[in-house]
Amino acid sequence: MTLLTLVRHGQTDWNLDRRIQGTTDIPLNDTGRTDARTAAAALAGVDYDAVYASPLVRAHETARIIADELGLAAPLTTRGMREREFGEGEGLKVEEYLERWGDWTTPVPGAESLEQVRERALDSLERIARASRRRSAPRAESIIVVSHGGVLRALLMHVSGGTLPRAGDVLRNGSVHRFVAERGTLRLLESISV
Repeated sequence: MTLLTLVRHGQTDWNLDRRIQGTTDIPLNDTGRTDARTAAAALAGVDYDAVYASPLVRAHETARIIADELGLAAPLTTRGMREREFGEGEGLKVEEYLERWGDWTTPVPGAESLEQVRERALDSLERIARASRRRSAPRAESIIVVSHGGVLRALLMHVSGGTLPRAGDVLRNGSVHRFVAERGTLRLLESISV
């Protein structure tokens, strides 16, 4: 068993502007750095064994701040936890995107489907959990993984059978989502909006 605490990266100027980032590499703004420190405070009091992050700068900087605040080693990179590729939708404001394609499930040229995002994220988390089990058997490790809203949404939909997140739910920057990875399955323990 591996405890996985997934954290959404801190705010960027594109988040503030309601612009779709996807894999466009946008850095944190000052509020985003505060989001990372707030997430670290919410994570305090638990012994973590490692921190992983998407390779995108906004997630990696969030992870670095969390690791520093918690006295952990520098974050490792996991490519499978990068944000959804939005293709022609990247850079558009949310309203423009929805006006053009109607919803988040409509195929967009050059974009990944939510299923593709879910599968690569699950594969990445399984690799992290396997490495954790090899290092720590029989003790359960606790790992922090900093990722993105689209990835978290796909994983929450998967573990809840499509009931989470509910319509209108916002996955806030810096939000914390605790999972258990065990025997090839992923189970949600709790979600915390910080």
